[in-house]
Amino acid sequence: MNQEHTKLQTLTLVGLVALFASCSRIEEVLESIQPDLTPHENYSKALERAGLAESALARAWQEASGTALDVALTIETPYLEFGYFAAERPEAIAYRIDLKRGQSLFVSVEVESEEPALVFLDLFRPIAASDGSPDQYQRITGADSNARRFEFEPSRDGEYIIRLQPELLHSVRFNIRLQKTASLAFPVQDHDTGAIRSGFGVARDGGRRSHHGVDIFAPRGTPVLAVSDGTVSRVRTGGLGGRHIWVRDTKRGLSLYYAHLDRQLAHTGQRVRAGDTLGLVGNTGNARTTPPHLHFGVYRRGEGPIDPFSYIHELPQEPPELQVDSGAFGEWFRTGREGNLRSSHSARSPKLATLTRHAMLRIRAGVGRWYRVQLPDGLTGFVIGDLIEAAEKPVSEVIAEASHGPIMEQPGGFLAVTTQEAGGKLSILGRFKEYLRVRSPTGVVGWVRDPTTRRRSVD
Repeated sequence: MNQEHTKLQTLTLVGLVALFASCSRIEEVLESIQPDLTPHENYSKALERAGLAESALARAWQEASGTALDVALTIETPYLEFGYFAAERPEAIAYRIDLKRGQSLFVSVEVESEEPALVFLDLFRPIAASDGSPDQYQRITGADSNARRFEFEPSRDGEYIIRLQPELLHSVRFNIRLQKTASLAFPVQDHDTGAIRSGFGVARDGGRRSHHGVDIFAPRGTPVLAVSDGTVSRVRTGGLGGRHIWVRDTKRGLSLYYAHLDRQLAHTGQRVRAGDTLGLVGNTGNARTTPPHLHFGVYRRGEGPIDPFSYIHELPQEPPELQVDSGAFGEWFRTGREGNLRSSHSARSPKLATLTRHAMLRIRAGVGRWYRVQLPDGLTGFVIGDLIEAAEKPVSEVIAEASHGPIMEQPGGFLAVTTQEAGGKLSILGRFKEYLRVRSPTGVVGWVRDPTTRRRSVD
């Protein structure tokens, strides 16, 4: 091992010792947290006040928290990922998700570590800059570092980002679960959105007006249910809705409209809970010539009618079970055949890169039958589990030449982990672009340039 690498290891060890010695100072500072700051921000302040903010590891931790937002993975729910954060590498992971108004997002994290570890869980909304500069991120909500869970209902459709990051110097195994569900219950007993035959915005009366709700068809007399806790604000008969009921959902600031009832079973001023029976399906009002159905509408003061569909459309809730080896997390593996790096855990998701046989990658986490992996250049994506194989057994050998150069810590890096003598054998474990991952006769593993290979787009 050369002097430069030895010096770096020594400096890293000194830095770790200094940080460990300062843990009590960090804990003391954290005891006087500022309530107007998030747990993540309070931890950053604690590093600063303990005199550690300019340490290499603390700077890497701060950089990881920002980078994770910029390269967030686009996922679909329900999502359950099992992963690993290594103590020696400050890391964060972020997930980009589409949410519609009317949906609820549930996020929870479970953690395993040898010692109690803080884990920071935050939700952001990306804000695109009009001048082409990098996106900004507005924190919307998050979780207490001990609770590790939160629920969120968006006030607008859009993309949101969930970021997960542990504190420094703790190896953490985790699983994170993300689920979307309808924020309101379904208003007709034993039915779902498959019973909707007329949607929001459909033209009515020859185009003179549009439909301000959804029509849910069911047999006459089927119970009509409160979709949320609230107060019955009006029980009336007449007009287009015939026998109808209005319920005020104060939690969400919504007025909920149930129309064409055969019977009304609630009274004005009554407090109701989600699932309580308000009336029975009928066809009163202007629905006299149609089969029995409930007209259900959602209104917000100052905005008027809102499409109810996403409020009541129930989504799948059970994510796939983990079917890959969690013992591989954090380790280097290689591809056993040619395959694709995907943007998400689905064969239908966009392809990020084509991976040739024996391409090296580091496994970060697992989702169902997929691994989340990172290539040596930092590109992150998903590969199907049966694509990879262990990278311990050499795929071939090569005689070391001057053109290979020293064995480096990273492909194309500047830090040599060892020198090598010409004529010695190198075991080839895999490759990435024009670099070979090799093991020296003394057991040192690193990267050398392959002088016989021209640069490729990806390998």
